[in-house]
Amino acid sequence: MSAKRDYYEILEVPKIATAEEIKKAYRKKAIQFHPDKNPGNKEAEEKFKEAAEAYEVLSDENKRARYDQFGHAGVGGAASGGGFGGGMSMDDIFSQFGDIFGGHFGGFGGFSGFGGSQRGRRVNRGSDLRVKVKLNLKEILNGVEKKIKVKKYVSCSHCDGNGSENGTSLSTCSTCNGSGVVTRVANTILGQMQTSSTCPTCNGEGKSITRKCVHCNGEGILREEEVIPIRIPAGVAEGMQLSMSGKGNAARRGGVNGDLLIVIEEEEDPNLIRDENDVIYNLFLSFPMAALGGTVEVPTIDGVAKVKIEPGTQPGKVLRLRNKGLPSVNSYGKGDELINVNVYVPESLNEKERKIMEEMNKSENFAPSPSARKSVFNKFRKMFD
Repeated sequence: MSAKRDYYEILEVPKIATAEEIKKAYRKKAIQFHPDKNPGNKEAEEKFKEAAEAYEVLSDENKRARYDQFGHAGVGGAASGGGFGGGMSMDDIFSQFGDIFGGHFGGFGGFSGFGGSQRGRRVNRGSDLRVKVKLNLKEILNGVEKKIKVKKYVSCSHCDGNGSENGTSLSTCSTCNGSGVVTRVANTILGQMQTSSTCPTCNGEGKSITRKCVHCNGEGILREEEVIPIRIPAGVAEGMQLSMSGKGNAARRGGVNGDLLIVIEEEEDPNLIRDENDVIYNLFLSFPMAALGGTVEVPTIDGVAKVKIEPGTQPGKVLRLRNKGLPSVNSYGKGDELINVNVYVPESLNEKERKIMEEMNKSENFAPSPSARKSVFNKFRKMFD
């Protein structure tokens, strides 16, 4: 599957574009590639959907912020195979963005071939659901697939979601003749003015229920529990929000489902501290190991690694394990594991240990040299600069 194009590139606007500039750019693209203007042209239809998807993200302040920070993964576009993103249907586009053209979506530019009278009907949209998913560092390192159980509104199977008994007890609205909109013509000093608005009788649905479904009481939705598999990409971070299109609450009496929003939480690791894509480990060496050198094992995200300690290693030295950190969501490569060296000083000594330490203390070799004192002083001073 080919990678998704940059949303700013699709609408041909800079990243600093204002909301009005983004809206204007989308309107231009939508008119250019509208199916009515390009009948039978699949490429134009895909570009029409692509522009709508870009506008759906960039016109929303929160989604745009996530996209600017995390790219397609922040709004669901990078998690292929897990249900994120998923593209937009024509119903989604006509129901969500028709208002930027004035009236209902089909009314601009005189286009009328795509969707016919259905376009004027109000399409309900279900509400979004928000869930929190807790991950450990190993799951963040590799990405993970999880199954979550959520209580949500689903389409009533007894009436096929339209709220009528057996799904067939419906009649065409007599006010709008099933179009969902009423058109009025008024005479003004400028001539005749035509306006369209949602039908007040059927509330834009085009049909009325003659007998309600006994299972959902005419609502078309029922509250049930559903298990949803989700695929979370590698490299996500605390507070990041992903979305699964159409996995939220079902819409009342049919329409477009809401989205499932997944908020990432990180479990605290017992050994490692995350610093963006790097991880930090505090290593405590015994005094003999620091003085003599040797090999120690340190924990990593997915196991352990052996690290060589050079003789005379000083406290505060930082060792680096390349590519043992976390990946970035939007790029290749990984962070590192930084090993902060500390020397452990025992709080109590037995008699034998005390005598050994007293003998060592008499040796000039164990007293810091002037250059060593100066080095420590300089490091300390930098902390306060």
